[in-house]
Amino acid sequence: MSEKEKQVKQEEEQITEEDQCEEEQPVLADKEQAEQYLANWQRAQADFANFKKRTEQDRAEFSKFANSVLMCSLLSVIDDFERALETSSEAVGSGWVEGIELIYRKMMTELESQGLSRIEAEGQDFDPNFHQAVLYEEGKEGQVIEELQKGYMLHDRLLRPTMVKVGKGNQDTSKEDK
Repeated sequence: MSEKEKQVKQEEEQITEEDQCEEEQPVLADKEQAEQYLANWQRAQADFANFKKRTEQDRAEFSKFANSVLMCSLLSVIDDFERALETSSEAVGSGWVEGIELIYRKMMTELESQGLSRIEAEGQDFDPNFHQAVLYEEGKEGQVIEELQKGYMLHDRLLRPTMVKVGKGNQDTSKEDK
């Protein structure tokens, strides 16, 4: 082979190598783009699954607490029932009082079946998350002495805090500690 033929052959090989590189670059670019599309699709699919779960949780939470406004408005009726029953101790034998007690128990049973629960306060340590301190008197410091108005929870949410009288400590015990 002559020198010229060698040079022509070398040029042809170079051209074919360049053509192969140019052909491989679009394939690599297409492959990278396909991988990017796949990653984006997977991310969108995960985002949609998370959105769906969050929506279902929100819907369940909404239905769980949808009647909280109604229950809040009924709390004043419950308070009135309790006051009426407390003052009716003189007329215990009458059918009217028994009727009121029956209505009260029935109403409380229905509300409790819907998730309403009473907050126990008397004798407990004062907790500002569940109790509203209205008065302070002598008594064991930081402890609820008396419940002035009952508090209620709906499932795990506070509907109304318990209005309480809280102990501020005894003067006699503070002198003994010194």
